[in-house]
Amino acid sequence: MKITENPFRGSGISAPDLSGIPFPASDPRPALDLVARCPKAGATPLRRSEGLAAALGVCEVDVKDERGRMGLGSFKALGAAYVIACDAAAGRAAGRTYVTASAGNHGLSVAAGAAAFGARARIYIAETVPEAFAERLRAFGAEVRREGNVYEQSMAAAARDAAEEGLDLLSDSSWPGYVERPHRLMEGYLILMAEVVAEMTQPPTHIFLQAGVGGLAAAAAAHARAAWGDAPRIIVVEPEVAPALAGSIRAGRPVVTEGPVSAMGRLDCKEPSLIALKGLARDADLFVTITEAEGAAGAHLAAAHDLASTPSGAAGLAGALAGGADLGLGPRSRVLLILSEEAQA
Repeated sequence: MKITENPFRGSGISAPDLSGIPFPASDPRPALDLVARCPKAGATPLRRSEGLAAALGVCEVDVKDERGRMGLGSFKALGAAYVIACDAAAGRAAGRTYVTASAGNHGLSVAAGAAAFGARARIYIAETVPEAFAERLRAFGAEVRREGNVYEQSMAAAARDAAEEGLDLLSDSSWPGYVERPHRLMEGYLILMAEVVAEMTQPPTHIFLQAGVGGLAAAAAAHARAAWGDAPRIIVVEPEVAPALAGSIRAGRPVVTEGPVSAMGRLDCKEPSLIALKGLARDADLFVTITEAEGAAGAHLAAAHDLASTPSGAAGLAGALAGGADLGLGPRSRVLLILSEEAQA
């Protein structure tokens, strides 16, 4: 594990690359109002785990369990499908084709949202993505195309073809000139943190947030700060081979990182979302990167306590387990984790 203190906490990064990039939204009410109309909507459970508390040597551990979110198996159900639902509410979804790249659950959200609102979905996946995932996408009626060896190459192909064919690009990342849709997508993620805040009687002392491009982490951190101020210590967890956010924080500007493929595949993103980076530079206290072995240990510990997930889904727990006292954990700590996807996702 490598720990990076955030020198920009409270003020944010003033790098030129982030000029004109919005901060993440922090008010969940627009998303809550819209998603409440969905027949599959419903809060996911917040589970108190005495076993995990004992394993971490802390007072309490609460786990926001996203494995059953709207039947899609992960928090991503709140993202792209929410954007398409917003388009549908404005009469703009039916007949459109939404294009994206995905290493996992984001593609399912695009496919399910398109199917629900009379639209089409085209999902680009890398050659390394299992065919079983491609079949899950096709089951929602999505067209699946394989492009490139890594997610970033698939995303470049999706953006190219969407521009050339006049289709609607719906990425879960953001970059200069592409911020409106990912900003709205991250607004959907606020729902899960609003559910947590409504249920907890006191704020946690530590919040561990796993991150790929950073959308979930930034949305959760923004609402946590709005609800609880400076009370929680917010720790962002990434694979050491894909430190897109930690590397950018160390550089003081957005950077593209390099590294081998991670078993934490949903988090294996080499370039940060600029909206997420801008928000987390302001809101997060620490950025930590974990090894492949540490990621596997987190998933194993989760499964041992009836919270089976993937190394990606349990990466927040892995960070807490690997960091321990170095991250300020102790007998009085109250820890909040997000279990972001189901084991077979």
